[in-house]
Amino acid sequence: MSLLSKFRTFVHRNIVQPSMMFWYRSVYGMDIGRDVRISMGARLDRTNPKGVHIGDFTAITSGAGILTHDFVNRVHTEVYIGRNCFIGFGAVILPGVRIGDSVIVTANSVVGRDVPSNCIVMGNPARVVENNIVTGYWGIRLDKGNATEIEL
Repeated sequence: MSLLSKFRTFVHRNIVQPSMMFWYRSVYGMDIGRDVRISMGARLDRTNPKGVHIGDFTAITSGAGILTHDFVNRVHTEVYIGRNCFIGFGAVILPGVRIGDSVIVTANSVVGRDVPSNCIVMGNPARVVENNIVTGYWGIRLDKGNATEIEL
């Protein structure tokens, strides 16, 4: 790893990410758990920012959108994302959705209904394609043999 790459990583982890989290939590009033990773390209709804609830150790990748309002129906509602989840590139979480703990939402999925814990969802509309999975921090999938070693 080059010196420039190390410097860039240091700045991002110690300046950019903490300032983004401060902005989301303090200025917008979003409920964001500890050690959450939100890509700078992710879009969190600022129309109803207090409706965003994200659990500990969740990762939200670039291009993902979390909506807490429906302009057409004039509804402002809450969105809950559990612990140890991974929201893939370009995924859209629609207003009023509750996503359980340890869920992986694949890239470009549109989640319009509640999602149970410990599963993978994909598609438009998103459907459960696999149940009883185990994830660690930031929705990283664990082998069933390693699950007890890294359990939270």
